[in-house]
Amino acid sequence: MSEIAPSTWLVYCRPGFEPDVLAEMQHHAALSGVACTPTLGEGWASLSRQDHEPINALHREAHFSSLIFARQSLAALAPLTLSRDDRLSPILEQVKQSRWSFEEIWHETPDTNDGKALAGLIKALTKPLESLLKKRGALRRKAGGRRLHLFWSGGDRVQLGISFPGNRSELRNGIQRLRFPSRAPSRSTLKLEEAWHAFIPRDEWDERLAEHMQAADLGAAPGGWTWQLVQRGMYVYAIDNGPMDKALMSTGQVDHLKEDGFVWAPAKRLDWLVCDIVDKPVRVIAMVERWLTRRWCREAVFNLKLPMKKRWDEVTRCLQTLDEAMTAAGVRFEMRCRHLYHDREEVTVHVRLLT
Repeated sequence: MSEIAPSTWLVYCRPGFEPDVLAEMQHHAALSGVACTPTLGEGWASLSRQDHEPINALHREAHFSSLIFARQSLAALAPLTLSRDDRLSPILEQVKQSRWSFEEIWHETPDTNDGKALAGLIKALTKPLESLLKKRGALRRKAGGRRLHLFWSGGDRVQLGISFPGNRSELRNGIQRLRFPSRAPSRSTLKLEEAWHAFIPRDEWDERLAEHMQAADLGAAPGGWTWQLVQRGMYVYAIDNGPMDKALMSTGQVDHLKEDGFVWAPAKRLDWLVCDIVDKPVRVIAMVERWLTRRWCREAVFNLKLPMKKRWDEVTRCLQTLDEAMTAAGVRFEMRCRHLYHDREEVTVHVRLLT
């Protein structure tokens, strides 16, 4: 029996953003000089090597931490079409042919109603499949941290992928589940909380999101993002002509300044800048550029509202503009950008100054 290798790069994304994640994937494939055939589904996209060689090098070079629109990134085998009478045998046979070994199995689906409807089927198959794979030695305790993903796009269609520690999302379906805090003034509060989970290692929160830090929230009203900063014990300059939440103001940690967030400047260097202003991305980038090149803050989280089409082009253009301006100003920095689960027609950018 000949061994089969993963020749497909499979990623999950928010439904409706498939063309954007595919454009991002094709960008990386072009950089690597790999000719691929694209496939799109609802909530996912894939690239398959035209020469059927392993995808591993491209999957490794397009590191998950650098991806914007992808929720998960896998090296995958060809999709399987299953019989309702026997769904397990083709899966077992493909695992056998791949000669994969792994420490755990995750069953996942697209982030759609049809995907959620597969929960019952997946539950019924989970234990029998694990038992059979343990008997065959594929599922074992020590396998380099590798994880087998079964991506179910239908009751009769599954695609097997493998993921590697340090180059994947550690969240099922790549989704950060957060509970909306009832006292927060708006649901937008979850966007900033998720950004912290995405960009700041949890063991660094006490140092980088510390009590008594000072922050500015541009376009703050009614206070969803300010609420998160206050919960961390920070003092916040809330910049917005609109009204702020009364309970938030009663904390004594918020100075509400009815000014234009694009114009206001701090009297001294702050620890944090956060911004969720609804405006054109180029205008937000110009404002953030001013803050960062003048070192008015140490870290920043801000959102870029995206157009309906060519979102990848718009994002890369904005990030390149900011990167070039900061480099020219001699500012050392780290920058990451992601389309978070709680984002909609926007992406979230994090910048940390290193000097």
